[in-house]
Amino acid sequence: MLSFLKEYAFYQPPRHLAACPTGLHISRAFYDKRISQEVNGDALGEEFKGYVFKIMGGCDKQGFPMKQGVLTPGRVSLLLHRGTPCFRGYGRRNGERRRKAVRGCIVSQDLSVLNLVIVKKGESDLPGLTDTEKPRMRGPKRASKIRKLFNLSKEDDVRKYVNTYRRTFTTKSGKKCSKAPKIQRLVTPLTLQRKRARIAEKKKRIAKAKSEAAEYQKLLATRLKEQRERRSESLAKRRSRLSAASKPSVAA
Repeated sequence: MLSFLKEYAFYQPPRHLAACPTGLHISRAFYDKRISQEVNGDALGEEFKGYVFKIMGGCDKQGFPMKQGVLTPGRVSLLLHRGTPCFRGYGRRNGERRRKAVRGCIVSQDLSVLNLVIVKKGESDLPGLTDTEKPRMRGPKRASKIRKLFNLSKEDDVRKYVNTYRRTFTTKSGKKCSKAPKIQRLVTPLTLQRKRARIAEKKKRIAKAKSEAAEYQKLLATRLKEQRERRSESLAKRRSRLSAASKPSVAA
């Protein structure tokens, strides 16, 4: 490379080459460029002739990331809340903001890593990047995403379509095995039966709770009635004793 090249930039290839990132030096051609801006690869050298790269982000030597929308080449301290890029916000209260240092979206010489994406492929292949193709090993697991991938309706069975990306491998013992992802959120007659059983059990519990509450209220009313009767009887006996005790004094 040329003598004015600095640090490293990681080129992220297209999706079908997603397992082939590589590292190269950051050139002055990227300086003063912003995130999401495309850069012609002719300025990087003959091997990049015809390539077009798109800047996706980067970070400096201390690990402070670049943030889209901050038009400065240096660091700034911003109030960020959870869900904002460049701020994870784990363990924060709802609505709590923290002041964090981030870099602007303009590329400067302080960056140590610059993330790029190949927008257009050039004339020649880049060794280790575009000359090898590693397809994605795993497909979707969720039933709705499998239907979306194969354009299926709700009546179609998605279980046989998972076999299209079933992976075959050899274990350490030399035995050949195959593995496919377990389908999640798959609606089958068994799951519907379990759902009906849960709903029936819930209705049964509600009916039982209502009957027990009615029996308790009935028993409580009976106990209160008995208590009132005993209270009235005790008051009547007390009045009779008081009246019997006051009669001799009146006669005297």
